[in-house]
Amino acid sequence: MGRFSALTVALACAATLAARPAAAQAPAPSPLADSVRAAEIAFAATMARRDFAAFGGFVSDEAVFYGRRAPLRGKAAVLEGWRGLFDGPAAPFSWEPETVEVLAAGTLALSSGAVRDPAGKRVATFNSIWRREGDGRWRVVFDKGCPACDCAPAP
Repeated sequence: MGRFSALTVALACAATLAARPAAAQAPAPSPLADSVRAAEIAFAATMARRDFAAFGGFVSDEAVFYGRRAPLRGKAAVLEGWRGLFDGPAAPFSWEPETVEVLAAGTLALSSGAVRDPAGKRVATFNSIWRREGDGRWRVVFDKGCPACDCAPAP
């Protein structure tokens, strides 16, 4: 192979490698995503601890939580709608984030993950939109769940 051909092959290989997407590399953890994940975990812990007052601290004044009958609009309505879920010594369900994404601006985030019954069975998936508010804390502005698919695996 001549000198020109070897150089051409080397440049072509370098260009191919440079043009390849970095899909094989995991993205670096985002401090903002980590902070939203931590907020979601702390929010879920309020249910486990049966701490209704702490639960309210994670709900934005403008929150909209989708309920079975109609959306609950505003913090007061959300708290009234969820109050009964804090009655009794055992939580009726738990949740944990599986996915967290944050806008580049760092003001809105999505968290989504499993909702489990007391036996640990996945019964739903939650989707929450968080907003970083004026005091720097993340609070939920939208929350909507959907039932878990009870589909049989394909044959």
